[in-house]
Amino acid sequence: MAFMRTDTPQPIRLTEYRPPAFLIDEVHLDFALAPNTTRVKARLTVKRNGDHAEALRLDGVRLKPISAAIDGRILSEGEYAVTDEDLTIPGVPDAFVLETEVEIDPQGNTYLEGLYMSSGRFCTQCEAEGFRKITWFPDRPDVLARYTVRIEADRAAYPRLLSNGNLIEAGDLDGGRHFAVWNDPFPKPCYLFALVAGELDELADSLVTMSGRAVQLRIYVDTGMAPRAAYAMDALKRSMKWDEDAFGREYDLDLFMIVAVRDFNFGAMENKGLNIFNSSLLLADPQTATDLDYERIESVVAHEYFHNWTGDRITCRDWFQLCLKEGLTVFRDQSFSADMRGHAVQRIKDVRALRARQFPEDAGPLAHSVRPDSYLKIDNFYTATIYEKGAEVIRMLKTLLGADTFRAGMDLYFERWDGHATTVEAFIQCFADASGRDLAPFFAWYEQAGTPRVEIDSAYDAAAQILELTLRQATDPTPGQPDKRPLPTPVSIGLLDEDGEVQAFRMPGAAVMVEDAVIVLDQAEQVVRLEGVTRAPVLSPLRGFSAPVRLTTDAPSKDRYVLLAADPDLFNRWEAGQELARDLILARADGAPDEVGEERFAEAMGRALSDQSSEPAFKALLLSLPSESDLAVVSAPADPSAIHEAREALRLRLAVHLGEVLQRLHGGLQEAGEFSPDAESAGRRALRNAVLDLLAAAPRADHAERALGHYQAAGNMTDAMGGLNALMQIGGAAFEEALADFYARWKHEPLVIDKWFAIQARSPEEDVLGRVLGLTAHPDFDPKNPNRLRALVQSFTSANPARFHDPSGAGYRFLADQILAVDRFNPMTAARLIEPLGGWRRYIPELGELMREQLQRIVETEGLSKNVYELASRALA
Repeated sequence: MAFMRTDTPQPIRLTEYRPPAFLIDEVHLDFALAPNTTRVKARLTVKRNGDHAEALRLDGVRLKPISAAIDGRILSEGEYAVTDEDLTIPGVPDAFVLETEVEIDPQGNTYLEGLYMSSGRFCTQCEAEGFRKITWFPDRPDVLARYTVRIEADRAAYPRLLSNGNLIEAGDLDGGRHFAVWNDPFPKPCYLFALVAGELDELADSLVTMSGRAVQLRIYVDTGMAPRAAYAMDALKRSMKWDEDAFGREYDLDLFMIVAVRDFNFGAMENKGLNIFNSSLLLADPQTATDLDYERIESVVAHEYFHNWTGDRITCRDWFQLCLKEGLTVFRDQSFSADMRGHAVQRIKDVRALRARQFPEDAGPLAHSVRPDSYLKIDNFYTATIYEKGAEVIRMLKTLLGADTFRAGMDLYFERWDGHATTVEAFIQCFADASGRDLAPFFAWYEQAGTPRVEIDSAYDAAAQILELTLRQATDPTPGQPDKRPLPTPVSIGLLDEDGEVQAFRMPGAAVMVEDAVIVLDQAEQVVRLEGVTRAPVLSPLRGFSAPVRLTTDAPSKDRYVLLAADPDLFNRWEAGQELARDLILARADGAPDEVGEERFAEAMGRALSDQSSEPAFKALLLSLPSESDLAVVSAPADPSAIHEAREALRLRLAVHLGEVLQRLHGGLQEAGEFSPDAESAGRRALRNAVLDLLAAAPRADHAERALGHYQAAGNMTDAMGGLNALMQIGGAAFEEALADFYARWKHEPLVIDKWFAIQARSPEEDVLGRVLGLTAHPDFDPKNPNRLRALVQSFTSANPARFHDPSGAGYRFLADQILAVDRFNPMTAARLIEPLGGWRRYIPELGELMREQLQRIVETEGLSKNVYELASRALA
C-alpha cells in the first residue's frame, strides 16, 4: 500500500511578515573544531524590539545543547525549552547577554548546510537557513549584527583558519593547536557568516581602490592548484574596478578572500569578505577548463563580488525579497560581462539561458512571481525566475528611465539603505524619487507570474508614409493567478527597407526623425503610428530583447531573411535566424516539411558565414539551432522524438549544403600560438567547434576522421571537448576510443572527469540510459558530490530530451529513483532534480501521464523532505 502524507507542511506567507521580536547587536562566536564533535560557544548581545512580553525564540537544528546562560547566570533545564527546531527562553529582560554552548557534527553533515567537512576541511554554507545548524540564533535576514569569531583547531591538520572581516589576532596554543580571531565591523545577517579551516594553497595579490586604499586579495585552493586561480584573480580585480566605474562602489574592508571547495550545493556564496566557491567556478587553465568555464568563472566572480553592495551592505528584509539582491546582482554581472566580452554576443547568451531555464518555469506548474508570496522551503526559490527574470526586470527599468536616471536611482538606493535590510518596494521608490515618475504600475512585474505574449500587426500606407502598428499583450493564467493585468512593457523598435537599408521615422507627436525608439506597451491593446516612412518597411521589433516576452508578428518570412542579413541590431539578426529555424523544424515535426524553405535557410546561413564584418563568436551563435528543450516549450503538445528527428534533419541539410564552406572554416580557424582566454580568441574557437558540430550531423567517414583528428590535435580543453562532442554525435568505435583516452589522461582531475560523465549522458545512442545506469556504479561516481551528480543525472534528464523522454518511461523512473535516493542525504540538491518532470502537461498525453505517475510516486514516499515535497506536489497541483 502506498504511504499517504498526513503531515502536510504549511507555507510561510509574505502577508504574515512581522519584525523580529528581538534584535542582536553583537555576536561573539568561539569554535573548537573537531570533525565529529565541534563545540560552538555563542555570546549574543540581545535587546527586545518593541513593547511586548514575548519569550525569546531562537532557531536551531541538529544541535546538541550543552549550556545556556543569561548575564552570566547558568540557566537550569526548567528555565528553557529545546525542540528539534528551536530554543525558547521565557521571561527574559529587555536587554541582556545570552551565552550558549552546543556541539555539532560537521563530518556527519551530508546536507552541506551549516558547518560541514569537504575534502578534509571545515567550511560553511549558511544561506538561506544554514546558520541554525551551527548555533542558536534568530535565523532570518533582517537581524543584522557585528561579528567577532574565534577559531581554534589542530595546527597540522588545519593550518589556515578563516572567517569574515579582518584578522585581528592569531597564535599558537598548547597541544599542537592554534587560534585566529576575526572581526567584521559591518553589520550583517547570519546567512553571510563564513568559516573555513584546513590546508590550502594561497594566491596573493592586491588592489588600490579609487580612494587610494590598498586592499589585500587572497584566493585559497587545493594544494598545488594556486596557478589555476590566476584567471579568477584577474576577474576579481577587473570586477572591483568596474564596480567603481559603473556604480561608484568601492570595496570597504582591508582584505577580500575567496576559497574553493569541492562539495557545494550552490555555485558560489557571497559571504562578507570571505566568498566560498564551488571549485568548478574558480579553477581554470587551458588544459583542464573550456572557454565556457572561463566565462562562467569571470561572471560568477563578478556576481559574488558585486553582492558586497547589493546583498551584503544592503540585504533583504525577508526571503520573499530574494530578487532584490539576486536579480539586481545578475543584472550587474551581465552588464560587466557585456563590457568584457561584447554586448551583442553576451545578450544573446543571456537570452538563451533565460529561455532555456526561466520560460519553461513560467509555462508550468512551478511558475511563480519574481517576488513570491509564499513558500515551504526558501531553498526551492533560488530559481531562474528570481535570478534571470529578476535581472530582466531591472534591465527594463533602466530602459524605461534612461541610463542617467537609472544611475541616479541606484545612487539613492545605496545612500538611503546602506546598512539595512529592505524591500523591493523601497528599491523601486528610489527610482520613483530620482525620476519624479509614478512607478506603481511597473511593480506588477514583481508580483505577476507568467511570460507575457506580445503580438504586433503592421499596416503600411505608402501614400501617407505611415506605418501603423497594433500591439497586444496577454499573459496566460498561472497557479494561484487566474487573472492577469497588462504590464508596462518596453518594446524597442527599428525599421529597415526591403533591401536591408536602415529607415528613419518619427514617433507620434515628435518632430525629429529617429532610427530606433521604445514603445511602452502598457495596455491590453494599443495603436502606434510611425510617420515619415518613405519605403515599404521591414519592422525590427523587440530589439536587444527589450522585455522578457514571447513575441509574434504578422511579418512574412521574407522580412526575417532581410533582418538575418542586414539588421544592425545583432540580437535581432540572430533572432531572425532562430525564428526561421524554429518554424522549419516544427513544420517537419508536425509532418509538413518545407524542403524549399530549408534550402533557402541553408543558403542564407551560408551568406551569413561569409560575412566578413561579423565576429566569429556571433557566427558561432548563428550556427546553433534552437535547442530541443526550447522547441518543446513552444510546441503544444510536445513530442520530443519528433522534435529531435526534425531538428537533426535540418542540421543534416545545413551540413550537406554548407559542407565545403564548413570544412574550409574548420581548417582556416585552426589555432596557432599560445592559448588566450580573451573574447576574440574564444570566439574563434567557438566558431571552429560549432562548424565541427554541424559537420558531425552528416554521416560521412571523413567527418568522423576529422572529429577524431580535432580531438587528438587539441592543445586545450575547449578543442578537446569540441572533438569529443562531435565524436559523441557520430558514435561508434572512434567515440569509445576517445572516451577511454580522455579518462586515462584526466582520471585524477575531478572537474575534468565531471565533463567525461556529462558527455556520455548526452549521447544520442538509443541505449544511453543503460550507459548512464552503468556509470552510476562507476568507482568515480559519488552522488554525495553535487558536481558529479549534476554532471551525470542532470546532463541526461535536461540535456538529452529525446532519450530522457523515451516512450517506455524508463528515463522518468530513473530520475525519480535518483531524487528519492539523494533526498535521504541532501534534500536541497534532490529538489533541484525535479524540474524535468514538472512540465508534464506540456507533452503528448502518453508521455505526460508517465511523468505524472513518477511525481505521484515521489509525493507518496514516506519520510520525504519538505524541499522535495514542495516542488513535487506543486508540479502535480
